[in-house]
Amino acid sequence: MAIIGAAGFRATPGVFISPLEREFGWSRATIGFAVSVNLMFFGLTAPFAAALMDRFGMRRVVTMALTLVALGSGVTVFMTQSWQLVLCWGVLVGLGTGSMALVFAATLADRWFVRHRGLVIGVLTAGGATGQLIFLPVLAVLVESSGWRAAALTVTASALAVVPLIWFLLRDRPQELGLRPYGATQDTPATVPSGGAAARAVRVLRDAAKTRPFWYLAGGFAICGASTNGLVGTHFIPAAHDHGMAETTAAGLLAVVGIFDIVGTILSGWLSDRMDPRILLGVYYALRGASLLVLPQLFAETAQPSMLVFIIFYGLDWVATVPPTAALCRRIYGADGGVVFGWVFASHQIGAAFAATLAGLTRDHLGHYDLAWYGAGALCALAAIMSLLIARDRAASLTS
Repeated sequence: MAIIGAAGFRATPGVFISPLEREFGWSRATIGFAVSVNLMFFGLTAPFAAALMDRFGMRRVVTMALTLVALGSGVTVFMTQSWQLVLCWGVLVGLGTGSMALVFAATLADRWFVRHRGLVIGVLTAGGATGQLIFLPVLAVLVESSGWRAAALTVTASALAVVPLIWFLLRDRPQELGLRPYGATQDTPATVPSGGAAARAVRVLRDAAKTRPFWYLAGGFAICGASTNGLVGTHFIPAAHDHGMAETTAAGLLAVVGIFDIVGTILSGWLSDRMDPRILLGVYYALRGASLLVLPQLFAETAQPSMLVFIIFYGLDWVATVPPTAALCRRIYGADGGVVFGWVFASHQIGAAFAATLAGLTRDHLGHYDLAWYGAGALCALAAIMSLLIARDRAASLTS
């Protein structure tokens, strides 16, 4: 439920762009900058959140994260200046959602499962798609009927509603209940890393940065973020609106992406337990790039069949990259794999942040988003190549 909520809270700026533009007169680039700050903090928080979860437990970290989301979203209803949007939605909500994003799923899977870890990460990651599916249509209707402030307060109430569930029901490790991780054949003591969480996160980054696979994974995931959260997640609704499509219809299409994302991500997790993750990543990025290259020709006033085909195809690939990327981090970097994945995920959000701002600037200067779609498609081809260049095994990776 926390993961579903985190994804829903993070996805909401897409339905706020046009209302904020109309009410305050802010440009797409100005609002896109606030979204970029959100994405940046969403990503850069991840490795430190992973280390904090190892040090203090998932329950405390996620509870604090939900509180930050509630505060950030609730205070936006009083804002009058664009810098306040950056502070509230960019910094506070970014910190909160970043602390319970994909690193939360990876940490939980590593602690509670030995067998079927890839599948479990796929299922938990699909929770992100479910959040998008639930929140986007509801918030779009609220924005249209009651204004964006009602939608922001709905996010606040939803975040606070999850807090008691996390605090009273979530357990950090199976050993707390006298259980073994699923699939474990012998008892394994729960170890808590010594030292500061921030120092460990920085140390892991320093060590991983000396290896070539880290840069391939980080570079590919940066492009992944640019071509999903940063571009499509942020600008699809206003881009469709530019072509005459109603915002509620466009939000509904993004929700459909969430439906097929659930299927694609769970299937990707199942495949990651059985196939070479490098090959999976190469295929996913190549197919995504091809779909983005045709997207500019598909926009219209109504959802044509060709757009629905794109939505289904793109949805299957939206975050299918997560299970094989997490599997490679774990396979190559061992016990530090969760924190390494946090840094790789940070690169994902840095790429998303740049894309959110650059796409807004493209729209402001050219009057359309075409260049952004084509550029993202070309970058996805580069990500496919980098994925295939990752060394096959742990020993080769760490010596490269």
